[in-house]
Amino acid sequence: EYMGINACMASGINTKVEEVKDLTRMERLGAHSHIRGLGLDDSLEPRPMSQGMVGQLEARRAAGIILQMIKEGKIAGRAILMGGQPGTGKTAIAMGMAKALGEDVPFTMMAGSEIFSLEMSKTEALVQAFRKSIGVRIKEEAEIIEGEVVEIEIDKSVATGQKTGKITLKTTEMETVYDLGNKMIDAIQKEKIMAGDIITIDKASGKISKLGKSFARSSDYDAMGAQTRFVQCPEGELQKRKEVVHTVTLHEIDVINSRAQGFIALFAGDIGEIKPEVREQIDQKVAEWREEGRAEIVPGVLFIDEVHMLDIECFSYLNRALESEQAPIVIMATNRGITKIRGTNYKGPHGLPLDLLDRLLIITTKPYSEKETGQIIQTRCQEEDVEMTEAAANLLTKIAMETSLRYAIHLITTASLVSRKRKASAVDVEDIRRVYSLFVDIKRSTQFLLEYQKEFLFSEIDAPEEIHEKVPAVPEAKMTDTQLITCLLYTSDAADERSSVDLGGRRIIKKK
Repeated sequence: EYMGINACMASGINTKVEEVKDLTRMERLGAHSHIRGLGLDDSLEPRPMSQGMVGQLEARRAAGIILQMIKEGKIAGRAILMGGQPGTGKTAIAMGMAKALGEDVPFTMMAGSEIFSLEMSKTEALVQAFRKSIGVRIKEEAEIIEGEVVEIEIDKSVATGQKTGKITLKTTEMETVYDLGNKMIDAIQKEKIMAGDIITIDKASGKISKLGKSFARSSDYDAMGAQTRFVQCPEGELQKRKEVVHTVTLHEIDVINSRAQGFIALFAGDIGEIKPEVREQIDQKVAEWREEGRAEIVPGVLFIDEVHMLDIECFSYLNRALESEQAPIVIMATNRGITKIRGTNYKGPHGLPLDLLDRLLIITTKPYSEKETGQIIQTRCQEEDVEMTEAAANLLTKIAMETSLRYAIHLITTASLVSRKRKASAVDVEDIRRVYSLFVDIKRSTQFLLEYQKEFLFSEIDAPEEIHEKVPAVPEAKMTDTQLITCLLYTSDAADERSSVDLGGRRIIKKK
């Protein structure tokens, strides 16, 4: 018996440990997880270092003005272009705008290369991105019962095991007894509702929500937790009509109405192309709701990173889409200068056609100074929970100025692991030197390739002259002689799978 008790106790302890492990929250650190907002004061003036943002005062001031116009609903169907060198905080500013807007305003992020997929056409991918960025705030009136619990009686039949019960609710003016069914009894027991609680019951769904405890019962409790909330006893009648507001995107409405199992497809990600007829019917319905006052349109933000990766067909669609009535605010980012417009033989500023550039408000970002770079490294050290000495931080700042900011930020965690291996409390100069020798930057990698180019396959720099004599020169093809041949890229990754093909990192499953 003693052994059995010990075994039961041990199994109980193990169960508790497993439960604690399941409840542990895992947080991943991203490149911009330290961004909390744009770091502006009430007068839209940027602080030098606030909410994870450092420097770029002019760009943040301009973004703050755009942000204020979005909040006031005075801007829609506009496009903003953020152009600057790599590593100057273009995506960070967009992330700051998303944080400042809050969860109620739709914010969609995508890269320019995402639309090139075999699952749907390029314009369909852009249409879906646009409609993901347009919210519909739907207002509904729900009947609820709100009151203070006076008494709960729950009985269980010995013969059948069926539960029956009654609940007494009151307000400052009336008191009523309600009969409870099995579902309501289970919900009450699950929420651990007792006498003295203020609750609301949705009559349509039967959902029970606990608002808090009554102030009249505050003297009944000697010890209370920090999360205990006291509220006043409701006034008026028990049954009330309350306005409930839901915010959904047009894309979510499209998916739900496009097929029989649309709600499941929304979570599964198997969306595919949506017919234009479905979208037209939804637009008509939303317009009716707007006229009736049941809904309002919330123009959100669509952020397209690496916008120079789009081609001329996409740019033509953007020209038309930005002029439509239901259009979000489109923010684009690019790090290209005067380069070729994809899909043409012409060059344009930032790789964009001039007619689209004429529709854009352009915000430029400038390289960070040495002081600002040091502040960014300190911010990332705090975000990654890495202790670093002042000398090591100064050395890392110097490395960032000579190489790149991204390379220096990558060295923070690796240097922390090296310092932990030698059981040091903080990252020191020797740890930075160690990881600097282990992981090379672009300049040193390029120098290595130039020195050992002949040892690599397909080397073309400084090749021997006899090779050039053997290989005939390829004549330049004229546009009239060019033949376009459609081919299927078949990779070795899918060689042993007949039902799927891996194209560009995306697996396409053929449905039977």
